[in-house]
Amino acid sequence: MLSAIFFFVAGLALLVVGANALVSGASKLALSFGLSPLVVGLTIVAFGTSAPEMAVSTGAVLSGQSDVAVGNVVGSNIFNVLVILGLSALIVPLSVHVQVIRQEMPIMIGAAMLFMAFSLDGQISFLEGATLLGLLFVYTAFLVIQARRSPAGEATDYEAEIKEAKPGGWLSKWYVQMWFVVAGLIMLVQGADWLVESAIIFARALGMSELVIGLTIVAAGTSLPEVAASLTAAFKGERDMAVGNVVGSNVFNILGCVGLGGIAAGVAGLPIAPSVLNFDLWVMLAAFVACLPVFISGREIARWEGGLFVGYYVAYVAYLVLQAQEHDALPAFSTVMLSFVLPITIITLVVVSIRQTKPKPQG
Repeated sequence: MLSAIFFFVAGLALLVVGANALVSGASKLALSFGLSPLVVGLTIVAFGTSAPEMAVSTGAVLSGQSDVAVGNVVGSNIFNVLVILGLSALIVPLSVHVQVIRQEMPIMIGAAMLFMAFSLDGQISFLEGATLLGLLFVYTAFLVIQARRSPAGEATDYEAEIKEAKPGGWLSKWYVQMWFVVAGLIMLVQGADWLVESAIIFARALGMSELVIGLTIVAAGTSLPEVAASLTAAFKGERDMAVGNVVGSNVFNILGCVGLGGIAAGVAGLPIAPSVLNFDLWVMLAAFVACLPVFISGREIARWEGGLFVGYYVAYVAYLVLQAQEHDALPAFSTVMLSFVLPITIITLVVVSIRQTKPKPQG
């Protein structure tokens, strides 16, 4: 067990360091070949924060651990919304750009619904995986085209985040930049392999399924880049970036990770466990939809709403653990959540949304 803990921590470390190396090397290499910081930010950096999920999911599929692959994607998306947005809002109320409400949120919810529709037959086929991956390329191209037409001031944000290497410095050499990319990819692959293998050992030792481990421990671990990016943005006061990072990452996770997993599974298809289809996918979709009234109410995520998000994630993990252990408290826990907590939360969010969107009287 000690060796499993070591490889789990080492795997997480490699995923984080590898993603940073990949983003640093690839972004500077792209700038060296004449791409603008704006394009680099919308493509390479956006991919970089989802690279751990993609590496783990693809590695799990190739290792025959499809439950870990699917659980990682679904669990990461739930973690991103409920925990990362929740914690970020607890630090400082997060403002939500109108574009996120009108464009990015519908795209994220639409991607989730398409994922659910493809899963109805119990698997993601090769063709469905290719479709999802193709939509990711379309979405990325759309963002790049849209960004090129946006006001010049918005590009400055990316220029501040992504800086070219100093002329004459060792990182300005293309072969050093290429080495960063290669080293980052190697660390991602090795880290994903260690993480998946140690997670399976944990699952067997704790009597929990590989799916539950993927939905919780692996999902939280592979979301570390998003945690770091969003919390740092919140501390710096870059509140739009904290929200945009989470929403964009969820779209990349569904279209990229699930799409690549379906392709990697080949003609056999990527199997979707019945429990995922009947429960976890619905929790993911509910978390996405719950953002709408929260975002619309004053176009910000208040601290109490952030606390509510974190509380619901704790309840979700508690349910998974109780279910895995077949605990006697599970029926009572489910009754309380479904009969009291959820209805009260829904009513509160609806009332707050109506009060926030109602025109204020002229005085």
